[in-house]
Amino acid sequence: MTEKKETVRKTATAKAATEKKAAPRRSTAKKVVFEINAETVGFKAGDVYQALATAEKALSVDEIAKAAKIEKEEALLGMGWLFKEGKIKAEDNKITLA
Repeated sequence: MTEKKETVRKTATAKAATEKKAAPRRSTAKKVVFEINAETVGFKAGDVYQALATAEKALSVDEIAKAAKIEKEEALLGMGWLFKEGKIKAEDNKITLA
């Protein structure tokens, strides 16, 4: 009976060592965490609108996010709101006020 326990202990230790080696790598990507509701998306739309109004020219999505000091995903949400309202338009992958 002692031999069986020893075998189980060795197997469990070997399995744990294998699991430690196969640990997933951590991503350096930044997670965007915010609550998605009409109010927060509306605020992001305001940020996008203000960035475009201040720039007074067509901007790419990345340029809008940078100018508004928000993440790209947040800029896209705000742009969706503004597109639905007919406040912005797209030309040659650039966004401008309608």
